[in-house]
Amino acid sequence: MDQDTKKRRVASSAIEQIENGMSLGVGTGSTVDFFIDALAESKKHLTTIVSSSEASTKKLQRYGFEVSGLSSVGDLDLYIDGADEATKHLHLIKGGGGALSREKVIANASKKFVCIIDDSKLVSRLGKFPLPVEVIPMAQSFVARQLVKTGGRPIWRPNFITDNGNHILDVHNLNIQNPLELESGLNQIPGVVTVGLFAKRHADMLLISRGHGVEEIR
Repeated sequence: MDQDTKKRRVASSAIEQIENGMSLGVGTGSTVDFFIDALAESKKHLTTIVSSSEASTKKLQRYGFEVSGLSSVGDLDLYIDGADEATKHLHLIKGGGGALSREKVIANASKKFVCIIDDSKLVSRLGKFPLPVEVIPMAQSFVARQLVKTGGRPIWRPNFITDNGNHILDVHNLNIQNPLELESGLNQIPGVVTVGLFAKRHADMLLISRGHGVEEIR
């Protein structure tokens, strides 16, 4: 089974988590793209939809959904998003698409966070995928030097600006044994907007697409 088929399957299964009348947060990425397709086909009645990126907002609007700003709606019932890596402890690395700050805000504003992945994203320990760190532009070099002290190798993501107008440093060669501790520590570096570790606000549920079907981890 190819990867797109797995992504499509898990995206469709996530529709079962939505109840009519919910307020919904929608994430970013290739698996979420399939979820938006499935959401449009489902005809679910939602009171509010909030998106974590301009790309997802545009796709939702093409389907006729009205997308609201989070500041105008308050907390959400459900957030559905993908991940670049996930563990069975529900800790994640996100931000490969560059929307990590908005994703983290929406995840924290949601009562339930369901993460949808294919089995290639499930790992025993986070860190093989480079950890995205969003930084304000003037602090990029300073933050990079601090990241080197953690044992990582930060690389500026070239020709990329986040929806918030910031830069991304992708930190390679991290062996993340304590995701919560690392997330807390990196967030203390002046100039860091946020880190692509989702450990403090981890997923409440993982839906994992495998060859035989979709597995659920809570």
